[in-house]
Amino acid sequence: MPQVSIKQYANIKSPKMVFSEDRLFSPMDVERKIARDLYEAVRDMPIISPHGHTDPSWFSENKNFTNATELFLAPDHYVFRMLYSQGIDLDDLCVSSRTGKPPTDPRKAWQTFAKNFYLMRGTASHIWLNHVFAEVFGFDIILDEHSADFYYDAINETLAQDNFKPRALFERFNIEVISTTESPIDELNHHKAILNSGWNGRIISAYRPDNVVDAEHENFYNDLPVFGELSGEDLGDFKSYLRAHQNRRAYFKSTGVTSSDHGHPTAQTADLSGAQADALYQKILTKKHDAKDASLFRAQMLTEFAKMSLEDGLVLQIHAGAYRNHNKKLFDKYGRDKGGDHPSPTDYIYSLKPLLDRFGNEKDLSIILFTLDETTYARELGPMAGHYPALKLGPAWWFNDCPEGMLKFRENITPSAGFYNTIGFNDDTRAFLSIPARHDMARRIDARYLASLVASHRLNMDEAHEIISDLTYKLPKAAYKL
Repeated sequence: MPQVSIKQYANIKSPKMVFSEDRLFSPMDVERKIARDLYEAVRDMPIISPHGHTDPSWFSENKNFTNATELFLAPDHYVFRMLYSQGIDLDDLCVSSRTGKPPTDPRKAWQTFAKNFYLMRGTASHIWLNHVFAEVFGFDIILDEHSADFYYDAINETLAQDNFKPRALFERFNIEVISTTESPIDELNHHKAILNSGWNGRIISAYRPDNVVDAEHENFYNDLPVFGELSGEDLGDFKSYLRAHQNRRAYFKSTGVTSSDHGHPTAQTADLSGAQADALYQKILTKKHDAKDASLFRAQMLTEFAKMSLEDGLVLQIHAGAYRNHNKKLFDKYGRDKGGDHPSPTDYIYSLKPLLDRFGNEKDLSIILFTLDETTYARELGPMAGHYPALKLGPAWWFNDCPEGMLKFRENITPSAGFYNTIGFNDDTRAFLSIPARHDMARRIDARYLASLVASHRLNMDEAHEIISDLTYKLPKAAYKL
Protein backbone atom coordinates (compact mmCIF):
# COMPACT_ATOMS: atom_id res chain seq x y z
CA MET A 1 0.00 0.00 0.00
CA PRO A 2 1.36 3.49 -0.82
CA GLN A 3 2.69 5.39 2.17
CA VAL A 4 0.98 8.74 1.58
CA SER A 5 -1.08 9.76 4.62
CA ILE A 6 -1.95 6.47 6.31
CA LYS A 7 -4.42 8.38 8.48
CA GLN A 8 -6.08 9.68 5.35
CA TYR A 9 -6.25 6.14 3.96
CA ALA A 10 -7.84 4.81 7.14
CA ASN A 11 -10.67 7.31 6.83
CA ILE A 12 -11.51 6.58 3.19
CA LYS A 13 -14.94 5.04 2.66
CA SER A 14 -14.16 3.48 -0.73
CA PRO A 15 -14.90 -0.25 -1.14
CA LYS A 16 -12.12 -2.81 -1.36
CA MET A 17 -10.87 -3.68 -4.82
CA VAL A 18 -11.70 -7.20 -6.02
CA PHE A 19 -8.81 -8.51 -8.10
CA SER A 20 -9.15 -12.26 -8.42
CA GLU A 21 -6.35 -14.47 -9.66
CA ASP A 22 -8.98 -16.32 -11.69
CA ARG A 23 -10.19 -13.24 -13.54
CA LEU A 24 -11.16 -13.82 -17.17
CA PHE A 25 -11.04 -17.62 -16.85
CA SER A 26 -14.06 -19.81 -17.52
CA PRO A 27 -16.56 -20.17 -14.65
CA MET A 28 -16.53 -23.94 -15.33
CA ASP A 29 -14.31 -25.72 -12.82
CA VAL A 30 -12.61 -28.11 -15.23
CA GLU A 31 -11.69 -25.39 -17.73
CA ARG A 32 -10.66 -22.91 -15.03
CA LYS A 33 -8.22 -25.41 -13.54
CA ILE A 34 -6.62 -26.05 -16.93
CA ALA A 35 -6.46 -22.32 -17.70
CA ARG A 36 -4.68 -21.65 -14.40
CA ASP A 37 -2.00 -24.15 -15.31
CA LEU A 38 -1.50 -22.75 -18.80
CA TYR A 39 -1.45 -19.15 -17.63
CA GLU A 40 1.09 -19.86 -14.88
CA ALA A 41 3.45 -21.21 -17.54
CA VAL A 42 3.55 -17.88 -19.40
CA ARG A 43 2.57 -15.18 -16.90
CA ASP A 44 6.20 -14.14 -16.28
CA MET A 45 7.51 -14.49 -19.83
CA PRO A 46 9.15 -11.38 -21.34
CA ILE A 47 6.83 -8.92 -23.04
CA ILE A 48 7.23 -8.44 -26.78
CA SER A 49 5.52 -5.18 -27.74
CA PRO A 50 6.11 -5.01 -31.51
CA HIS A 51 3.64 -2.26 -32.36
CA GLY A 52 2.41 0.68 -30.28
CA HIS A 53 2.40 4.41 -29.80
CA THR A 54 4.37 5.09 -26.63
CA ASP A 55 6.51 8.24 -26.68
CA PRO A 56 10.20 7.45 -27.39
CA SER A 57 11.24 10.62 -25.55
CA TRP A 58 10.20 8.95 -22.31
CA PHE A 59 13.03 6.47 -22.75
CA SER A 60 15.62 8.77 -24.28
CA GLU A 61 15.24 11.47 -21.61
CA ASN A 62 14.28 9.07 -18.80
CA LYS A 63 12.57 11.77 -16.77
CA ASN A 64 10.07 11.11 -14.02
CA PHE A 65 6.45 11.25 -15.11
CA THR A 66 4.86 14.46 -13.86
CA ASN A 67 1.57 13.45 -12.28
CA ALA A 68 -1.26 10.92 -12.37
CA THR A 69 -3.43 12.96 -14.73
CA GLU A 70 -0.74 13.42 -17.39
CA LEU A 71 0.18 9.75 -17.20
CA PHE A 72 -3.20 8.00 -17.01
CA LEU A 73 -5.86 10.37 -18.24
CA ALA A 74 -4.77 13.07 -20.70
CA PRO A 75 -3.10 10.80 -23.32
CA ASP A 76 -5.44 7.78 -23.20
CA HIS A 77 -8.31 8.07 -25.67
CA TYR A 78 -9.69 4.71 -24.49
CA VAL A 79 -10.39 6.42 -21.16
CA PHE A 80 -11.48 9.93 -21.97
CA ARG A 81 -13.76 8.94 -24.87
CA MET A 82 -16.01 7.17 -22.35
CA LEU A 83 -16.08 10.24 -20.11
CA TYR A 84 -16.79 12.46 -23.12
CA SER A 85 -19.72 10.22 -24.05
CA GLN A 86 -21.28 11.16 -20.72
CA GLY A 87 -20.96 14.89 -21.38
CA ILE A 88 -17.64 15.60 -19.67
CA ASP A 89 -15.62 18.19 -21.59
CA LEU A 90 -12.09 17.17 -22.63
CA ASP A 91 -10.79 20.50 -21.33
CA ASP A 92 -11.88 19.38 -17.87
CA LEU A 93 -9.71 16.26 -18.27
CA CYS A 94 -6.52 18.15 -19.19
CA VAL A 95 -6.62 16.88 -22.78
CA SER A 96 -4.54 19.14 -24.99
CA SER A 97 -6.26 20.96 -27.85
CA ARG A 98 -4.74 22.44 -30.99
CA THR A 99 -3.99 25.60 -28.99
CA GLY A 100 -2.22 23.77 -26.16
CA LYS A 101 -3.06 22.44 -22.72
CA PRO A 102 -6.26 23.73 -21.06
CA PRO A 103 -6.01 25.66 -17.79
CA THR A 104 -7.69 22.87 -15.81
CA ASP A 105 -5.76 21.92 -12.68
CA PRO A 106 -4.51 18.30 -12.96
CA ARG A 107 -5.84 17.44 -9.50
CA LYS A 108 -9.29 18.73 -10.40
CA ALA A 109 -9.19 16.70 -13.63
CA TRP A 110 -8.25 13.60 -11.63
CA GLN A 111 -11.13 14.21 -9.22
CA THR A 112 -13.50 14.37 -12.18
CA PHE A 113 -12.03 11.12 -13.51
CA ALA A 114 -12.27 9.38 -10.13
CA LYS A 115 -15.86 10.48 -9.54
CA ASN A 116 -16.80 9.00 -12.92
CA PHE A 117 -14.52 5.97 -12.91
CA TYR A 118 -17.59 3.76 -12.48
CA LEU A 119 -18.40 4.52 -16.14
CA MET A 120 -15.52 2.21 -17.11
CA ARG A 121 -17.17 -0.86 -15.55
CA GLY A 122 -17.46 -3.70 -18.04
CA THR A 123 -14.81 -2.24 -20.37
CA ALA A 124 -11.28 -3.41 -20.99
CA SER A 125 -10.01 -0.09 -19.61
CA HIS A 126 -11.56 -0.93 -16.23
CA ILE A 127 -9.55 -4.15 -16.12
CA TRP A 128 -6.33 -2.55 -17.33
CA LEU A 129 -6.50 0.41 -14.96
CA ASN A 130 -7.33 -1.72 -11.93
CA HIS A 131 -4.44 -4.01 -12.86
CA VAL A 132 -2.07 -1.03 -12.87
CA PHE A 133 -3.52 0.42 -9.67
CA ALA A 134 -3.18 -2.91 -7.84
CA GLU A 135 -0.02 -4.43 -9.34
CA VAL A 136 2.09 -1.33 -10.00
CA PHE A 137 1.00 0.98 -7.18
CA GLY A 138 -0.32 -1.45 -4.58
CA PHE A 139 -3.81 0.01 -4.08
CA ASP A 140 -6.41 -2.27 -2.51
CA ILE A 141 -9.39 0.11 -2.58
CA ILE A 142 -11.29 1.16 -5.69
CA LEU A 143 -10.87 4.55 -7.32
CA ASP A 144 -13.87 6.77 -6.66
CA GLU A 145 -14.61 10.28 -5.44
CA HIS A 146 -13.69 9.32 -1.87
CA SER A 147 -10.27 7.92 -2.76
CA ALA A 148 -9.46 10.40 -5.54
CA ASP A 149 -7.05 12.63 -3.60
CA PHE A 150 -5.40 9.68 -1.88
CA TYR A 151 -4.80 8.01 -5.25
CA TYR A 152 -3.53 11.24 -6.77
CA ASP A 153 -1.06 12.02 -3.97
CA ALA A 154 0.13 8.44 -3.65
CA ILE A 155 0.69 8.04 -7.40
CA ASN A 156 2.51 11.37 -7.65
CA GLU A 157 4.75 10.54 -4.71
CA THR A 158 5.56 7.17 -6.24
CA LEU A 159 6.21 8.60 -9.71
CA ALA A 160 8.87 10.91 -8.23
CA GLN A 161 11.02 7.93 -7.25
CA ASP A 162 13.96 6.77 -9.39
CA ASN A 163 12.55 3.26 -9.67
CA PHE A 164 9.51 4.71 -11.43
CA LYS A 165 11.41 6.41 -14.22
CA PRO A 166 10.56 5.04 -17.68
CA ARG A 167 13.66 2.89 -18.09
CA ALA A 168 13.29 1.38 -14.63
CA LEU A 169 9.65 0.52 -15.32
CA PHE A 170 10.59 -0.96 -18.71
CA GLU A 171 12.95 -3.33 -16.87
CA ARG A 172 10.52 -4.01 -14.02
CA PHE A 173 7.81 -4.94 -16.50
CA ASN A 174 10.18 -7.45 -18.13
CA ILE A 175 9.76 -5.85 -21.53
CA GLU A 176 12.17 -7.17 -24.14
CA VAL A 177 11.32 -4.74 -26.93
CA ILE A 178 8.90 -1.90 -27.66
CA SER A 179 8.22 -0.62 -31.15
CA THR A 180 6.87 2.91 -31.37
CA THR A 181 5.44 4.42 -34.57
CA GLU A 182 6.86 7.45 -36.42
CA SER A 183 6.24 9.17 -39.74
CA PRO A 184 8.83 9.39 -42.54
CA ILE A 185 9.60 13.01 -41.64
CA ASP A 186 10.65 12.05 -38.12
CA GLU A 187 14.43 11.98 -37.82
CA LEU A 188 14.27 9.42 -34.99
CA ASN A 189 16.49 11.52 -32.74
CA HIS A 190 15.08 9.94 -29.58
CA HIS A 191 15.67 6.44 -30.93
CA LYS A 192 19.24 7.33 -31.85
CA ALA A 193 19.79 8.82 -28.40
CA ILE A 194 18.58 5.57 -26.82
CA LEU A 195 20.93 3.55 -29.03
CA ASN A 196 23.86 5.77 -28.04
CA SER A 197 23.03 5.93 -24.33
CA GLY A 198 24.50 2.59 -23.32
CA TRP A 199 21.15 1.44 -21.91
CA ASN A 200 20.25 -2.12 -22.86
CA GLY A 201 16.53 -1.50 -23.31
CA ARG A 202 15.38 -2.01 -26.89
CA ILE A 203 13.13 0.73 -28.28
CA ILE A 204 12.67 0.73 -32.04
CA SER A 205 10.29 2.54 -34.38
CA ALA A 206 7.99 1.53 -37.24
CA TYR A 207 7.67 3.32 -40.57
CA ARG A 208 4.19 4.95 -40.69
CA PRO A 209 3.89 6.99 -43.93
CA ASP A 210 0.17 7.89 -43.86
CA ASN A 211 0.84 11.64 -43.70
CA VAL A 212 2.75 11.56 -47.01
CA VAL A 213 0.55 8.93 -48.71
CA ASP A 214 -2.98 10.03 -47.92
CA ALA A 215 -3.81 13.18 -49.89
CA GLU A 216 -6.81 13.68 -47.59
CA HIS A 217 -4.56 13.86 -44.52
CA GLU A 218 -4.60 17.41 -43.18
CA ASN A 219 -0.78 17.56 -43.11
CA PHE A 220 -0.12 15.94 -46.49
CA TYR A 221 0.88 19.01 -48.49
CA ASN A 222 2.87 20.55 -45.64
CA ASP A 223 4.77 17.34 -44.93
CA LEU A 224 5.49 16.37 -48.52
CA PRO A 225 8.31 18.96 -49.08
CA VAL A 226 9.95 17.91 -45.80
CA PHE A 227 9.71 14.29 -46.91
CA GLY A 228 11.44 15.17 -50.19
CA GLU A 229 14.21 17.09 -48.44
CA LEU A 230 14.95 14.34 -45.92
CA SER A 231 14.94 11.66 -48.61
CA GLY A 232 17.07 13.63 -51.07
CA GLU A 233 14.46 13.36 -53.83
CA ASP A 234 12.64 16.12 -55.73
CA LEU A 235 9.33 14.19 -55.80
CA GLY A 236 8.62 15.52 -59.31
CA ASP A 237 7.41 12.18 -60.63
CA PHE A 238 6.14 8.91 -59.23
CA LYS A 239 9.48 7.13 -59.54
CA SER A 240 11.17 9.86 -57.49
CA TYR A 241 8.38 9.63 -54.92
CA LEU A 242 8.88 5.86 -54.62
CA ARG A 243 12.64 6.32 -54.23
CA ALA A 244 11.95 8.78 -51.42
CA HIS A 245 10.08 6.07 -49.53
CA GLN A 246 12.82 3.56 -50.21
CA ASN A 247 15.44 5.99 -48.89
CA ARG A 248 13.51 6.79 -45.71
CA ARG A 249 12.73 3.12 -45.12
CA ALA A 250 16.45 2.35 -45.39
CA TYR A 251 17.15 5.09 -42.83
CA PHE A 252 14.54 3.71 -40.45
CA LYS A 253 15.88 0.21 -40.93
CA SER A 254 19.41 1.41 -40.04
CA THR A 255 18.13 2.26 -36.54
CA GLY A 256 16.73 -1.22 -35.95
CA VAL A 257 13.25 -0.85 -37.47
CA THR A 258 11.72 -4.11 -38.71
CA SER A 259 8.24 -3.08 -39.86
CA SER A 260 6.11 -0.51 -41.63
CA ASP A 261 2.54 0.33 -40.67
CA HIS A 262 -0.33 1.66 -42.75
CA GLY A 263 -3.57 3.00 -41.27
CA HIS A 264 -5.90 3.25 -44.25
CA PRO A 265 -9.67 3.86 -44.14
CA THR A 266 -10.23 0.76 -46.29
CA ALA A 267 -8.27 -2.31 -47.36
CA GLN A 268 -8.45 -1.30 -51.03
CA THR A 269 -5.39 -2.12 -53.13
CA ALA A 270 -4.61 -1.50 -56.80
CA ASP A 271 -2.08 -2.58 -59.41
CA LEU A 272 -1.78 0.27 -61.91
CA SER A 273 0.73 0.46 -64.75
CA GLY A 274 3.68 2.81 -64.35
CA ALA A 275 2.08 5.39 -66.62
CA GLN A 276 -1.26 5.20 -64.82
CA ALA A 277 0.39 5.54 -61.43
CA ASP A 278 2.43 8.55 -62.53
CA ALA A 279 -0.63 10.25 -64.01
CA LEU A 280 -2.51 9.70 -60.76
CA TYR A 281 0.44 11.02 -58.76
CA GLN A 282 0.52 14.18 -60.86
CA LYS A 283 -3.15 14.80 -60.10
CA ILE A 284 -2.40 14.40 -56.41
CA LEU A 285 0.69 16.61 -56.61
CA THR A 286 -1.14 19.44 -58.40
CA LYS A 287 -4.26 19.18 -56.19
CA LYS A 288 -6.45 18.28 -59.15
CA HIS A 289 -7.67 15.07 -57.57
CA ASP A 290 -10.98 14.13 -55.94
CA ALA A 291 -11.76 11.73 -53.09
CA LYS A 292 -11.87 8.77 -55.50
CA ASP A 293 -8.37 9.62 -56.76
CA ALA A 294 -7.05 9.90 -53.20
CA SER A 295 -8.50 6.48 -52.40
CA LEU A 296 -6.98 4.94 -55.53
CA PHE A 297 -3.59 6.44 -54.70
CA ARG A 298 -3.68 4.93 -51.21
CA ALA A 299 -4.66 1.63 -52.79
CA GLN A 300 -1.77 1.72 -55.25
CA MET A 301 0.69 2.60 -52.50
CA LEU A 302 -0.22 -0.47 -50.44
CA THR A 303 0.82 -2.60 -53.41
CA GLU A 304 3.98 -0.52 -53.84
CA PHE A 305 4.81 -0.98 -50.16
CA ALA A 306 4.33 -4.73 -50.50
CA LYS A 307 6.91 -4.66 -53.30
CA MET A 308 9.29 -2.59 -51.14
CA SER A 309 8.83 -5.01 -48.23
CA LEU A 310 9.75 -7.92 -50.46
CA GLU A 311 12.94 -6.05 -51.35
CA ASP A 312 14.01 -4.58 -48.00
CA GLY A 313 12.49 -7.13 -45.62
CA LEU A 314 10.29 -4.79 -43.56
CA VAL A 315 7.14 -6.45 -42.26
CA LEU A 316 4.03 -4.80 -43.76
CA GLN A 317 1.22 -4.04 -41.30
CA ILE A 318 -2.18 -2.97 -42.62
CA HIS A 319 -4.57 -1.43 -40.09
CA ALA A 320 -7.74 -0.95 -42.12
CA GLY A 321 -11.32 -0.10 -41.38
CA ALA A 322 -11.19 2.81 -38.95
CA TYR A 323 -13.42 5.77 -39.75
CA ARG A 324 -11.15 8.36 -38.21
CA ASN A 325 -12.16 11.74 -36.82
CA HIS A 326 -15.88 11.06 -37.17
CA ASN A 327 -16.65 13.87 -34.71
CA LYS A 328 -15.77 16.95 -36.76
CA LYS A 329 -16.24 19.40 -33.91
CA LEU A 330 -13.88 17.38 -31.71
CA PHE A 331 -11.32 17.02 -34.50
CA ASP A 332 -11.37 20.73 -35.31
CA LYS A 333 -10.58 21.64 -31.71
CA TYR A 334 -8.39 18.77 -30.49
CA GLY A 335 -6.99 17.09 -33.60
CA ARG A 336 -6.37 13.40 -34.17
CA ASP A 337 -6.53 10.53 -31.69
CA LYS A 338 -9.03 12.09 -29.34
CA GLY A 339 -11.58 9.28 -29.20
CA GLY A 340 -13.61 10.22 -32.27
CA ASP A 341 -12.65 7.20 -34.39
CA HIS A 342 -15.04 4.30 -35.06
CA PRO A 343 -15.03 0.84 -36.70
CA SER A 344 -16.51 0.55 -40.16
CA PRO A 345 -17.45 -2.41 -42.41
CA THR A 346 -14.40 -3.56 -44.36
CA ASP A 347 -14.03 -5.78 -47.40
CA TYR A 348 -10.86 -7.86 -47.70
CA ILE A 349 -11.64 -10.55 -50.27
CA TYR A 350 -12.05 -8.14 -53.18
CA SER A 351 -10.05 -5.19 -51.85
CA LEU A 352 -6.83 -7.11 -51.31
CA LYS A 353 -7.00 -9.17 -54.49
CA PRO A 354 -4.86 -6.83 -56.68
CA LEU A 355 -2.07 -6.90 -54.09
CA LEU A 356 -2.40 -10.63 -53.47
CA ASP A 357 -2.43 -11.42 -57.18
CA ARG A 358 1.07 -9.97 -57.34
CA PHE A 359 2.54 -10.83 -53.96
CA GLY A 360 0.23 -13.12 -51.98
CA ASN A 361 2.20 -16.27 -52.84
CA GLU A 362 5.57 -14.84 -51.82
CA LYS A 363 6.96 -16.90 -48.95
CA ASP A 364 9.52 -14.22 -48.12
CA LEU A 365 6.92 -11.47 -47.69
CA SER A 366 5.15 -10.90 -44.38
CA ILE A 367 1.86 -8.95 -44.43
CA ILE A 368 0.05 -8.63 -41.10
CA LEU A 369 -3.64 -7.74 -41.39
CA PHE A 370 -5.67 -6.04 -38.65
CA THR A 371 -9.37 -5.34 -38.69
CA LEU A 372 -12.02 -3.52 -36.70
CA ASP A 373 -14.74 -5.45 -38.56
CA GLU A 374 -15.29 -8.61 -36.50
CA THR A 375 -17.75 -9.93 -39.09
CA THR A 376 -14.82 -10.66 -41.41
CA TYR A 377 -12.99 -13.03 -39.00
CA ALA A 378 -14.53 -16.33 -40.10
CA ARG A 379 -15.84 -15.24 -43.50
CA GLU A 380 -12.73 -13.57 -44.95
CA LEU A 381 -9.61 -13.16 -42.84
CA GLY A 382 -9.34 -16.65 -41.39
CA PRO A 383 -9.66 -18.41 -44.75
CA MET A 384 -7.32 -15.92 -46.44
CA ALA A 385 -4.58 -16.28 -43.82
CA GLY A 386 -5.12 -20.02 -43.93
CA HIS A 387 -4.22 -19.97 -47.63
CA TYR A 388 -1.84 -17.18 -48.70
CA PRO A 389 1.78 -17.65 -47.57
CA ALA A 390 2.33 -13.89 -47.33
CA LEU A 391 -0.56 -13.25 -44.93
CA LYS A 392 -0.65 -13.35 -41.14
CA LEU A 393 -3.37 -12.01 -38.87
CA GLY A 394 -2.76 -9.45 -36.18
CA PRO A 395 -4.67 -9.87 -32.91
CA ALA A 396 -8.02 -8.36 -31.98
CA TRP A 397 -7.37 -4.66 -32.36
CA TRP A 398 -8.51 -1.42 -30.72
CA PHE A 399 -12.23 -1.68 -30.01
CA ASN A 400 -11.86 -5.46 -30.15
CA ASP A 401 -8.98 -5.95 -27.69
CA CYS A 402 -11.42 -6.51 -24.83
CA PRO A 403 -11.91 -9.99 -23.33
CA GLU A 404 -15.00 -10.63 -25.45
CA GLY A 405 -13.25 -9.46 -28.62
CA MET A 406 -10.10 -11.49 -27.98
CA LEU A 407 -12.10 -14.64 -27.31
CA LYS A 408 -14.24 -14.04 -30.40
CA PHE A 409 -11.06 -13.63 -32.47
CA ARG A 410 -9.71 -17.02 -31.37
CA GLU A 411 -13.06 -18.78 -31.78
CA ASN A 412 -13.65 -17.42 -35.28
CA ILE A 413 -10.13 -17.41 -36.70
CA THR A 414 -8.69 -20.68 -35.39
CA PRO A 415 -10.93 -23.14 -37.29
CA SER A 416 -9.66 -21.90 -40.67
CA ALA A 417 -6.29 -20.25 -39.94
CA GLY A 418 -5.08 -22.19 -36.91
CA PHE A 419 -2.78 -20.56 -34.39
CA TYR A 420 0.34 -20.32 -36.50
CA ASN A 421 -1.10 -17.96 -39.10
CA THR A 422 -1.61 -15.43 -36.29
CA ILE A 423 1.15 -13.40 -34.68
CA GLY A 424 0.41 -13.57 -30.96
CA PHE A 425 -0.42 -10.28 -29.28
CA ASN A 426 0.58 -6.64 -29.56
CA ASP A 427 -0.80 -3.94 -27.31
CA ASP A 428 -1.00 -0.96 -29.71
CA THR A 429 -1.17 1.53 -26.83
CA ARG A 430 -0.12 5.04 -25.86
CA ALA A 431 -0.53 4.19 -22.17
CA PHE A 432 2.87 2.84 -21.11
CA LEU A 433 1.86 1.53 -17.70
CA SER A 434 -0.99 -0.47 -19.23
CA ILE A 435 1.35 -2.63 -21.35
CA PRO A 436 1.77 -5.40 -18.73
CA ALA A 437 -1.99 -5.31 -18.02
CA ARG A 438 -2.85 -5.70 -21.69
CA HIS A 439 -0.44 -8.58 -22.19
CA ASP A 440 -1.71 -10.23 -19.02
CA MET A 441 -5.25 -10.05 -20.38
CA ALA A 442 -4.17 -11.60 -23.68
CA ARG A 443 -2.36 -14.43 -21.90
CA ARG A 444 -5.40 -15.12 -19.72
CA ILE A 445 -7.78 -15.18 -22.68
CA ASP A 446 -5.48 -17.48 -24.66
CA ALA A 447 -5.27 -19.75 -21.60
CA ARG A 448 -9.05 -19.74 -21.38
CA TYR A 449 -9.53 -20.61 -25.05
CA LEU A 450 -6.90 -23.35 -25.00
CA ALA A 451 -8.42 -24.77 -21.81
CA SER A 452 -11.72 -25.19 -23.66
CA LEU A 453 -9.93 -27.20 -26.37
CA VAL A 454 -8.18 -29.38 -23.80
CA ALA A 455 -11.38 -29.94 -21.81
CA SER A 456 -13.20 -31.02 -24.98
CA HIS A 457 -10.30 -33.35 -25.84
CA ARG A 458 -9.26 -31.49 -28.99
CA LEU A 459 -5.77 -30.83 -27.61
CA ASN A 460 -3.65 -32.50 -24.97
CA MET A 461 -1.91 -30.46 -22.28
CA ASP A 462 1.52 -30.70 -23.90
CA GLU A 463 0.14 -29.23 -27.12
CA ALA A 464 -1.68 -26.47 -25.24
CA HIS A 465 1.47 -25.54 -23.32
CA GLU A 466 3.47 -25.33 -26.54
CA ILE A 467 0.81 -23.19 -28.21
CA ILE A 468 0.43 -20.68 -25.39
CA SER A 469 4.19 -20.30 -25.14
CA ASP A 470 4.38 -19.67 -28.87
CA LEU A 471 1.51 -17.18 -28.81
CA THR A 472 3.10 -15.28 -25.94
CA TYR A 473 6.68 -15.09 -27.16
CA LYS A 474 7.78 -17.02 -30.21
CA LEU A 475 5.16 -15.91 -32.74
CA PRO A 476 5.42 -12.12 -32.23
CA LYS A 477 9.22 -12.30 -32.32
CA ALA A 478 9.17 -14.30 -35.54
CA ALA A 479 6.39 -12.27 -37.21
CA TYR A 480 8.15 -8.97 -36.60
CA LYS A 481 11.66 -10.33 -37.21
CA LEU A 482 12.78 -9.37 -33.72
